[in-house]
Amino acid sequence: MVPSVAPEVMRFYASTIDESQRLSATAEGVLELVRTQELLRRYLPAPPAHVLDVGGGPGAHARWLVADGYQVTLVDPVPRHVEQAGRIPGCVAEIGDARALGAETSSCDVVLLLGPLYHLQQRQDRDRALAEACRVVRPGGLVAAAGINRYSSLFEHAAFAHLHHERLHDSVSTILESQVHDGRRGFTAAYFHSGEELRQEMTAAGLEGVEVLGVEGPAWSMLAAAERNTDRSFRASPLFESALAAARMAEPYPELLAAGSHLLAVGRRPA
Repeated sequence: MVPSVAPEVMRFYASTIDESQRLSATAEGVLELVRTQELLRRYLPAPPAHVLDVGGGPGAHARWLVADGYQVTLVDPVPRHVEQAGRIPGCVAEIGDARALGAETSSCDVVLLLGPLYHLQQRQDRDRALAEACRVVRPGGLVAAAGINRYSSLFEHAAFAHLHHERLHDSVSTILESQVHDGRRGFTAAYFHSGEELRQEMTAAGLEGVEVLGVEGPAWSMLAAAERNTDRSFRASPLFESALAAARMAEPYPELLAAGSHLLAVGRRPA
């Protein structure tokens, strides 16, 4: 039986936001996209390898992967996302759930989980999604999974000048303590990882050589705040380039993982 997706997650992506704009409409989103691209390209096999983009949304990553020459199949539980991704020439888009993939065992060269893990609040569900990724990827194949950094809500609300309102203190403190956001306001239901925890979950799934990398780096919240507080676009600006340089410079220092917004973990199924 296919597991059900939390109704608040389905509502959020079906009607609250248009996910197709998230990685292009703001400087923060473009920073996430650019960094995810450059990190993944270090580990991806040469095209035309088969990439299964699980929880791939409207296809922001599928689009550039197809352009790079990869065979891409996108799976997502939100019908609107599947419809949007299905318009990308060369991308096969299907309804599905990360915890019960329809793909055959060892049928993919790469499995991407760039969204599912942070919408699965229970460890058993994340373990199930990672086990499915390991099942469908070929021996020696790549699994890459994203997580939201445990401390990102603190940095975001501080940069947006929200924390002078005490009413937000309890919400942010709860995320820091429990690593769970209930989805009652702002973002939908989510789980927030530490870098070490994400590494442990990938390793427990049987993946080898797991590395955890910072995506946006330590200056992402400053970039987001500048855009929000001035109502200007910083997508092409010295501030954007500075934030991108900071993300790259921070990579060798594991302690700076905690300063970013997203984490990217990569590992391989044993050959």
